[in-house]
Amino acid sequence: MRLLLAALAALVAFQVVHAQTRFTYSKGQSVSPSYEGWMPNEDGSFTMYFGYMNSNWLQEFDVAVGPDNTIEPGGPDQGQPTHFYPRRSPFLFTIRVPRDLGTRELIWNLTTNGKTLRAYASLKTDYQIDKQVISTEVGGDFGSLRDELRYNVPPALDVEGEKARSVKVGTPLALVAIASDPDNLPARRPGPSSTVNPATILYRPPSSIIPSSGPGLRLSWIVYRGKAVAVTFSPEQMKTWTDTRAYANSPWSPPYLIPERPPEGRYVTQATFTEPGTYVLRAVASDGALFTYENVTVNVTR
Repeated sequence: MRLLLAALAALVAFQVVHAQTRFTYSKGQSVSPSYEGWMPNEDGSFTMYFGYMNSNWLQEFDVAVGPDNTIEPGGPDQGQPTHFYPRRSPFLFTIRVPRDLGTRELIWNLTTNGKTLRAYASLKTDYQIDKQVISTEVGGDFGSLRDELRYNVPPALDVEGEKARSVKVGTPLALVAIASDPDNLPARRPGPSSTVNPATILYRPPSSIIPSSGPGLRLSWIVYRGKAVAVTFSPEQMKTWTDTRAYANSPWSPPYLIPERPPEGRYVTQATFTEPGTYVLRAVASDGALFTYENVTVNVTR
């Protein structure tokens, strides 16, 4: 009887894992640019928010600004990324548009794996968002819908040094970012799965549409433009894309162990490059609900 029950349990486990993975892809799929919505500004202008969804779990893309990566009118370059990490990267960059934009649209065209997809950005009322919407869309505070998140303040962020630098291949570049969370909202705390024995964890996909993110201040460097495979960060950086796999060094990944803030909020990182070129590195400070960005352009020579 025990053998029969064990066999049935193994069969069910196999079927669950198979159902979880059969519609996922490591490579071969395309990247969908996304328009996240808009917010009004005090001067009457509007800020539009953009991100993307890479349908692959492993394949990353480098798409230079140009025919395959353009935002029009006013482009092709309107600050969009040229490196695309796996899966979802929401609210990644913004474009400020004038009050007289009216019914006109901005269109982001992106071609990956031979397929062109587009995001259409407009000021239609259905697309208006606020801070709580952003928090909800990124699964902030473990998916909390608390009203106080409407008043959340994004992290404060300052990157020391020049915003344009030069370094040689193989020579570590020091990056120092100072980040703080003025309102401590949402406050750092462990999630319900943080005390689970790692040996007992079986990956399960999110039970809601949006994966939940652990709350608390964190900072990561990413390659925003340039060949990411040629860049190594030390220490390894927590992911800024929604990797939901267990123990994936991601705030969307159980067991949601957000690191403690370092002394004085000084995050010290080294970036080392294996190929020459021009790179844009981005510091991403997040409280788990809202984000603050700063870019550093690096000219890498031999």
